[in-house]
Amino acid sequence: MAAASGTVRLQRCVVSPAGRHSASLIFLHGSGDSGKGLRRWIKEVLNHDFAFQHIKVIYPTAPRRPYTPMKGGLSNVWFDRFKISNDCPEHLESIDVMCEVLTDLIDDEVKSGIKKNRILIGGFSMGGCMAMHLAYRNHQDVAGVFALSSFLNKSSVVYQGVQKSDGVLPELFQCHGTADELVLHAWAEETNSALKSLGVSTKFHSFPGLHHELSKGSY
Repeated sequence: MAAASGTVRLQRCVVSPAGRHSASLIFLHGSGDSGKGLRRWIKEVLNHDFAFQHIKVIYPTAPRRPYTPMKGGLSNVWFDRFKISNDCPEHLESIDVMCEVLTDLIDDEVKSGIKKNRILIGGFSMGGCMAMHLAYRNHQDVAGVFALSSFLNKSSVVYQGVQKSDGVLPELFQCHGTADELVLHAWAEETNSALKSLGVSTKFHSFPGLHHELSKGSY
C-alpha cells in the first residue's frame, strides 16, 4: 500500500556545501537502492563526493513498498510499475502519492531560505522518471531537471502537464548508455524528443558502450 503524504518523512543522506548554502540538488536513486547507496556509488565513480561550494546535495531514500516487476516483493522504489516498458500505462496512484511526499522535501528547502528556482531535481533510472513527474507536473518553477538512464512511458501524463503549461519550463539534461539493456537508449531518445517537441529545452548525451550504470562522463 502506498503511504500518504504527511505520514512519511523520507530518510535523507546529505552532503553539505563547503560555503554558504544558496542552492539545493535533490538526487533520486534507482529502484532497490537507497540515498546512502547512491551517494556511495557516485563517490566510487568520481573518486570523491559529489560536492559543491554553495549547493547542498540531498539523497533521499524511497520507502519500501510492493513492486510488481519483482512479483510483489518489497523494494525501495519511488512508485510501482506494471512492467519495465515504455509501452504500458503508468501506475499513477503510487506516482502521485510520491509527488506529494517529495513536495514536502522541496518545501523544507524553501523554508530554509532556498528559492524554488535554486533547486535542481533529478535522478538515476526510476529516480529520473520520478524527477520528471515531480518537476514537469508539480514544480515547473525549479531550476532544472536531470535524468540519467531514465525514460517516460509513451502515454505519460507528464506530456499532458507540459502541454498545459503557459510558462517557462525547466531545462532537461539527459544521459544514457547505448548498451543499456534494461532501459533502452531508444526509450530515452523518445522521451527527449517528445518533451522537446512540447517546448522543453533539452540536452541529450549518449555514451557508447555504457550499460545501465553511472559514468564519470555524466558529471
